[in-house]
Amino acid sequence: MADPKGFLVTRERELPTRRPVPLRLQDWREVYEQQPGDQLRRQAGRCMDCGIPFCHSGCPLGNLIPEWNDLTWREDWRDAIERLHATNNFPEFTGRLCPAPCESACVLGINQPPVTIKQIEVSIVDRAWAAGGIAPLPPERLTGKTVAVVGSGPAGLAVAQQLTRAGHTVAVYERADRIGGLLRYGIPEFKMEKAVLDRRLQQMEAEGTRFRPGVAVGTQITGQQLRDRYDAVVLATGSTVPRDLPVPGRELDGVLQAMDFLPPANRAALGAQPEGQVTAEGKDVVIIGGGDTGADCLGTALRQGARSVTQLEIMPRPPEERPGHQPWPTYPMTYRVASAHEEGGDRQYAVNTQALVDDGTGRVGALRLVEVELRNGRFEPVEGSEREIPAQLVLLAMGFTGPERDGVVAQLGVELDERGNVRRDGDFATTQRGVYVAGDAGRGQSLIVWAIAEGRSCAAAVDRFLSGATRLPSPIRPTDRPLTA
Repeated sequence: MADPKGFLVTRERELPTRRPVPLRLQDWREVYEQQPGDQLRRQAGRCMDCGIPFCHSGCPLGNLIPEWNDLTWREDWRDAIERLHATNNFPEFTGRLCPAPCESACVLGINQPPVTIKQIEVSIVDRAWAAGGIAPLPPERLTGKTVAVVGSGPAGLAVAQQLTRAGHTVAVYERADRIGGLLRYGIPEFKMEKAVLDRRLQQMEAEGTRFRPGVAVGTQITGQQLRDRYDAVVLATGSTVPRDLPVPGRELDGVLQAMDFLPPANRAALGAQPEGQVTAEGKDVVIIGGGDTGADCLGTALRQGARSVTQLEIMPRPPEERPGHQPWPTYPMTYRVASAHEEGGDRQYAVNTQALVDDGTGRVGALRLVEVELRNGRFEPVEGSEREIPAQLVLLAMGFTGPERDGVVAQLGVELDERGNVRRDGDFATTQRGVYVAGDAGRGQSLIVWAIAEGRSCAAAVDRFLSGATRLPSPIRPTDRPLTA
């Protein structure tokens, strides 16, 4: 273990300092400063060598958390990155973007703040990159088999890297102009600078993965053409159909889905000039949805110079502490403050949108809402609580309902399940032989750790299909579920 008395002498949880709000609102850089080495080592030393490390259960990747905590405490950075990469292709992504269910399952968290697992993870990998300790791992020989991966988000990239290292020739197709999926244009720069993504893509190219950006599979190349050209096809297109808001005024100008607002904003932050971009500058902005996407919209709108930002959530405000019906080691629904929430804006809970109000020109000018309370499993309006708030820009961040059903999904003839996701068996195989699915396209909207875990497991299944056997790890099955209440 690390420090045998670490969790006894260091009881507080220390995280890196966030840059001052007035400063970070002036740019798009990541909000965290580098954590001092002695503080990081002290936090790693809090890992208590528990008999059963429940952090493993909280992490679908099966990360060897106690091992690399111990190695961090010993400052053995070379072995630490080796143990980290043993289960996770992209710890620099998860260390920035994952909500860390491993920390909710930390045994120390029963009666103390849990170990800062996520911060230790990202510190290990960033140190390794800075020291030149991450090199390409090309295969020793090629198998002669070819695989097409449709989609370049975390699931698709994990599939591609694993299969490339197994010796197959892999081509990743992406309809956007650059590789990365939501990692590229869906995640704001202040959460993950794109240089972090680009250095990993350079490693993958050096290993032999072939990238095909700017190719819309389903139109520029059909599903049947992929099947004719490749020995296997993996669908990793994500869950991209947004949930809509069926209220009067939805058709007004100035009402956008979050994913029609964030990608142009992220392109602009990277120096591009997106045509027809809608910005929040000088506007009263209302964000409907209280999740991570809503927080991304909040931070983006504030950086664009919004006059005010209000974030609405139909659910009541969560409690500050773990509720009794969500016991350790489950992932609790508690009140969380993202970096964007520190920067400004108002969060309103237990409210529902009744209508979007025309300003007289065909544009949205206000939002009419009502307070709600849960009765008999339904949200019922509270009498007399109706009110209007000004809104010249309304962003819908209410989640996603599944993959796009037309295009390549229809062309390949794969079946959908009762939730509208691509149906798959225990080996990530769809109803069409040689066609597989990984990530949100088959699972539904989920976390980045589940996307990478599914990508790694799907790659093992594809390798077994192509080669008859596999040495690739398979951390999960499609039926696995997270530790939630």
